[in-house]
Amino acid sequence: MAELRQVLPGDPAAAWTAWGTYTDIFVDRCSEGIARVAINRPAKRNAFRPQTVVELCDAFSRIRDDRSIGVVLFTGVGPAADGGFAFCSGGDQSVRVDGGYAGDDGLPRLNVLDLQRIIRSLPKVVIALVAGYAMGGGQVLHLLCDLSLAADNAVFGQTGPKVGSFDGGFGAGYLARVVGQRKAREIWFLCRRYGADEALRMGLVNAVVPLDQLEAEGVRWAREVLQHSPTAIRCLKAAFNAETDGLAGIQELAGNATHLFYRTDEALEGRNAFLEKRPPDFSETGWLP
Repeated sequence: MAELRQVLPGDPAAAWTAWGTYTDIFVDRCSEGIARVAINRPAKRNAFRPQTVVELCDAFSRIRDDRSIGVVLFTGVGPAADGGFAFCSGGDQSVRVDGGYAGDDGLPRLNVLDLQRIIRSLPKVVIALVAGYAMGGGQVLHLLCDLSLAADNAVFGQTGPKVGSFDGGFGAGYLARVVGQRKAREIWFLCRRYGADEALRMGLVNAVVPLDQLEAEGVRWAREVLQHSPTAIRCLKAAFNAETDGLAGIQELAGNATHLFYRTDEALEGRNAFLEKRPPDFSETGWLP
């Protein structure tokens, strides 16, 4: 029986069942092929610490290996006790030390960079559901999702230069690809806050909906995606990434091509000939134009 675990206000529109046991996050799934990952630190405005990121990496890796899941809804639990909402407010400054963020082992880490790459290369569609603050490193996480839906109370912006930090990777370069160089520099240099409607105008989000409809809207978008070819979707995601991610993006796209090739009779003949210790016969393939 589905476990009813409230993440955002309103009708969740899906029969979620808890999947795994974590400290800082909720992970749920439904029989339709959708997973829901939510940072569960509302008192901290869903800021991440090293443990949060370890759990998120584990959750997204498990989702990657589950062939029944095609879409992930990524969000933050809310509201907090004071009524505030946040998708993610970035790194938890209370555990920031020289060199990064410290976990129980005391080691300074920037393991959110690992999480960024996992989300980016996940061969499934990741949809951010932004309620409240998406600030700092949280703004970058939402940016790296394939699609982004904002509640009407969403607030976006960068805080790095205010707190002695910055993201010179995806947080700057990819942001400029999305909103343009001028706007990206404004976002970083001025550290202003931008509401949901302005984020929509600059192309930072795909749609704005009332807060109590955000999760249901995410489920609707996920269901539309799931009607389409899984292979086409994963190759399209890799193709979009290849245009911006250099050799790493090309590697991802090439890996998808290899994945498809391994399914062909031509590839199977090559493998079988090797295992059977005979010359391969590719005569049935032909050299197509």
